[in-house]
Amino acid sequence: MSQPGPYPGRPPHDLARRLVAAAVADDLAAGGSLLHQLCHAAVRSLSVSGCVVHVVTGDGESGVAATSDERSNRVADLSFTTGDGPTLDAFTLRRPVLVSDLESERSRWPGFTESAVHREGIRAVFCFPLQVGGVNLGVLDLYSDRARTLDDAETALALAFTHLAALTILGDNQIGVDGRWEPLLDHRAEIHQAQGMVMVDLTVDLGEALVRMRAHAFSEGLPLIEVARAIIAGFVLPAATAGETPS
Repeated sequence: MSQPGPYPGRPPHDLARRLVAAAVADDLAAGGSLLHQLCHAAVRSLSVSGCVVHVVTGDGESGVAATSDERSNRVADLSFTTGDGPTLDAFTLRRPVLVSDLESERSRWPGFTESAVHREGIRAVFCFPLQVGGVNLGVLDLYSDRARTLDDAETALALAFTHLAALTILGDNQIGVDGRWEPLLDHRAEIHQAQGMVMVDLTVDLGEALVRMRAHAFSEGLPLIEVARAIIAGFVLPAATAGETPS
């Protein structure tokens, strides 16, 4: 049976709009973009510990559009660093992936789960594709520090935030306040530049170059963007990182 939730009597989409507008008015995320305010409103109203909006472009480029806090930003980068995780499944399958106990899914997403649970303390993840009609724009993630589920009312509100985020990305501002925007794909160009450099240095193809960058980032406990910037600055990825024996 559906639970009444903390805001009975209001349609979820209308409630989501009001909550984001209130976050902007209260300046919960000082100077942040409209999507950052949406993340803060989602965290506050759904009693989760973090929220992230991922955007994926038509040519497959992905980036973080907004996060509620720095830890959520690190967790968001794990999917791209490890190449697995519920975010990627939600985008590919075009349906929500709701994980009430991430520890129990270790075999499903080994790289993501190891870092998210034991390095960042995340126990539950709820991923909702940002879909408008037949267009899939990315994924909205919610993180929790404890194993838990979302009840029916919370799921409806999370879906409303997701739909509102998708419309905001498309430029349809239904929140009723002026939006502030930041670049959506802020560091993917640097990753691709580094990927090309690794390809030349280690004489591998582009796909293998990214695999080796991910492996090094994971083994060192670093975000992929930090590895990319080090490569651009002159660091040569060790051949041993990919299991080779240097000549």
